[in-house]
Amino acid sequence: ANATGCSSIYGGNLPTTPYCKRADGRGPIWSNSLFEDNAEFGLGMRYAVNKMGVQAAELLEEAVAAGVVTAAQQAEIMSAPQTSQLEIEAQRERVAVLKKALEGCSFAKARQLLHVADYLVKKSVWIVGGDGWAYDIGYGGLDHVLASGENVNVLLMDTEVYSNTGGQMSKSTPRAATAQFAAGGKRMPKKDIGMIFATYGNVYVAKVAMGADPMQAVKAFNEAEAYNGPSLIIAYSHCINHGIDMSRGLDQQKKAVACGHWPLYRYNPERETQGANPLIIDSKVPSMLFADYAMNENRYRALKITNPAMFDELMSKAQKDVERSWRFLEGRFKALELEVKGEADA
Repeated sequence: ANATGCSSIYGGNLPTTPYCKRADGRGPIWSNSLFEDNAEFGLGMRYAVNKMGVQAAELLEEAVAAGVVTAAQQAEIMSAPQTSQLEIEAQRERVAVLKKALEGCSFAKARQLLHVADYLVKKSVWIVGGDGWAYDIGYGGLDHVLASGENVNVLLMDTEVYSNTGGQMSKSTPRAATAQFAAGGKRMPKKDIGMIFATYGNVYVAKVAMGADPMQAVKAFNEAEAYNGPSLIIAYSHCINHGIDMSRGLDQQKKAVACGHWPLYRYNPERETQGANPLIIDSKVPSMLFADYAMNENRYRALKITNPAMFDELMSKAQKDVERSWRFLEGRFKALELEVKGEADA
């Protein structure tokens, strides 16, 4: 489910596409509804997949009663683990054997089961969009979906501005940055959407920057996919609206992490069930000033030219935002560490 925006424009137009299929023809199914209801649209996909799986299981039960499938085959299919890709491929082979047994048999509902048998294999649902959707217009829907507890994955490509419509301010836009509707510099700090959703306790949350730490990003995607529950990955996405040389985007991602503007972390609820701290901070203590990162981008430099006094005031506050955010993240880590230790001692 792809929210309307830059990602849907470059993801949904032919003749090129970022999505591909395997040699056996399997691949992602892409769809786009509206901008504001993308989270709910994706949740609907999850509910549909779940319902088809239930229907397939019920028909499989009837096939056993009809003598088309053995109880042992049914048990193997229904109890098979499907966490890793290898396990999913093994399940596909079991379902292929089932479908072959159904072809040409006398079972009255064979065609129905053939139609839904592939839903006995785990399906991954991803909801994709930008910060204008996730932080602002679709925020209520995103909150509803992540609070549902359903097994959906959300990829938030955070450009810190409404990119597709020309660069308007969003609640993700950092303090001191200029944008449409904030030509004099944004006065308020960036919304910390990751920590907000981490408070639910059962939502996997990761903040990643591919240019700063690609291995951490890959690890986050793997963990989110494996987690049996809602997950949110917030990915730093450099944008032409930042006013940078786009060929240097990955270098700017490194600076965003180094100054503390974009701390890398993973909040994995599964770790808590294993007696470990669910929060892992993957980036180091900030080693450079926010201004040293920001002054590489025209969205900050523009304010210094038009209103130097306001620039100095907002840049000072932006530095404090970074420091406060880092203290909060470290404090959250320490608090969770004490909780885990206390439970272990008890």
